[in-house]
Amino acid sequence: MSSHRVERIRELLKREIGSVIRREFPVEELGLVSVNDVEVSGDLRHATVYVSILGTAEQQKQSVRRLQEQRWRIQDLVARSVVLKYMPVLRFVVDDSIARGTRVIQILEELERGQETPRTELNP
Repeated sequence: MSSHRVERIRELLKREIGSVIRREFPVEELGLVSVNDVEVSGDLRHATVYVSILGTAEQQKQSVRRLQEQRWRIQDLVARSVVLKYMPVLRFVVDDSIARGTRVIQILEELERGQETPRTELNP
């Protein structure tokens, strides 16, 4: 199967899953959920959905648990708008790459501040 086709399917699933989550689940129920990426198996039978959820670690666990419980409903709604021979079985995973990236930037800024000590010039 061509990688171009898999890439198009990944993007299509990402867009549609995000749309279904926004439309069907109120923010009060899941929190603010964003679909960051979808990884599809080569045979298109399974897909891992990477989501970022605004909130504490406990809120994120609860939201992912709720998404997993509702995955059949989400799959059904996505299958109505995406025509594929097989609708992939979805698995939701918290994507903490944004938080890790923010932490790396914070560490770099701390290092820069630590190096900004005043320098004295030597006058001969």
